[in-house]
Amino acid sequence: MHPDDALRVAQWQAQRLQLRQLHRSLEVGETPAALTRVVTQAQRRLPWKHAAAAAVMLGVGLVSGLIGGRLIPDGAGDASLRIATAEPAFARDAVIAHAVYTPEVRHPVEVTAADESHLVQWLTRRLGTPLKAPTLQAQGFRLLGGRLLPGPHSPRAQFMYEDTAGHRVTLYVTVFDEGQIPGETAFRSARDGALESFYWIEGRMGYAFSGELPAASAMALAREVYRQLTP
Repeated sequence: MHPDDALRVAQWQAQRLQLRQLHRSLEVGETPAALTRVVTQAQRRLPWKHAAAAAVMLGVGLVSGLIGGRLIPDGAGDASLRIATAEPAFARDAVIAHAVYTPEVRHPVEVTAADESHLVQWLTRRLGTPLKAPTLQAQGFRLLGGRLLPGPHSPRAQFMYEDTAGHRVTLYVTVFDEGQIPGETAFRSARDGALESFYWIEGRMGYAFSGELPAASAMALAREVYRQLTP
């Protein structure tokens, strides 16, 4: 069994489960008035077949917006709506990697924290840029270790931490090639069920911190990681 193939299959399985969970919990709710007006106006000026098609596309677009992002107001009232941009691909990959490896009992990491120096040097060499494992002892989390992960263009790295209650959090690191850096680089967050994720880009480095913790606790940890990794 090839490790890369095994990981790829595990990622597909985790993603499929996440999509199933998302569809089960999806609550579309009422159609926003701003979108309803688009269809109403179309019905007034288009043949009935075209208006019906517009209504169908409205439903598809609304569900797609709820799955891939959020429908949020732009400006006062509901005068207009925009789709909030979904998180970048590397942040979604980080969530999948978190879901795959944090449940592991015997092999959650490839190299343990007992050999932290070797771990950081190894991942630095493979990713081609200096890496650092943040210290979260003061926040109650000890480093378990880390692992090398595949990426679409280059390897990725994952560091895993655990507290005394067994809660695990992960830091996912990627190095972007020139021209591959996402346009949005600010510190942002996303939520998938109980999983809180925070991601940002610093130069060519992309970071994603994930954990199933209360929002305030996860935010505090993520900001500490951000503080240690950002010049």
